[in-house]
Amino acid sequence: MKKIASKYKYCWKRHGFRYAVFSSLVLLAASLTINHFTGLYANMKAGNYVNDILLDNLPVMDVDGLLNYGVELFFLFVMYCVIVEPKRAPFTLKSIALFYLIRSVSITLTHLGPYPVITPIDPNNLLATLISGNDFFFSAHTGVPFLVALIFWDEKLIRYIAIAASITFGSAVILGHLHYSIDVFAAFFITYTIFHIAMKIFSREYKLFKEE
Repeated sequence: MKKIASKYKYCWKRHGFRYAVFSSLVLLAASLTINHFTGLYANMKAGNYVNDILLDNLPVMDVDGLLNYGVELFFLFVMYCVIVEPKRAPFTLKSIALFYLIRSVSITLTHLGPYPVITPIDPNNLLATLISGNDFFFSAHTGVPFLVALIFWDEKLIRYIAIAASITFGSAVILGHLHYSIDVFAAFFITYTIFHIAMKIFSREYKLFKEE
């Protein structure tokens, strides 16, 4: 505990660190808000569903519990990774914010409707607040854990857990028919690009993240 406290004391005294943390929190809040409203827009503009090679051949499965509790546990895991090393916070939060900003643009462009048969979602759980309905492309359940894996690539345990979460959540949204297969497939490639954009535009935060 004292070791973590000393890390916070050291970082908090560094020039620009407090601004970096504050700006990352503001950017993340703004991106999530924008993502929410663009999701509502996608719901309003939703058209017809399309055929999908996986969804057409896989029976729908109840993945509500897996996704709901899985997302909660993964969120707590990421928070722990950031809290124990405060220098990780600015780049991690800004990268996730950039992910949601780019996704917000993406989901406004093509307006597909949901697949006819999907897993029932409890409206009172966390998953229902994250899935607005027709904000399909690209899958955040797949992309965010993969982004965390890329950010923490040099730390094997975090990388493996994040990749496992990405594959698990990606498979679950397909088995629940909550996403089209292209949403999951493309998420890996788009997320990889987002990570490299983040390294460029948040270079100071990335340099801080990589400090020994």
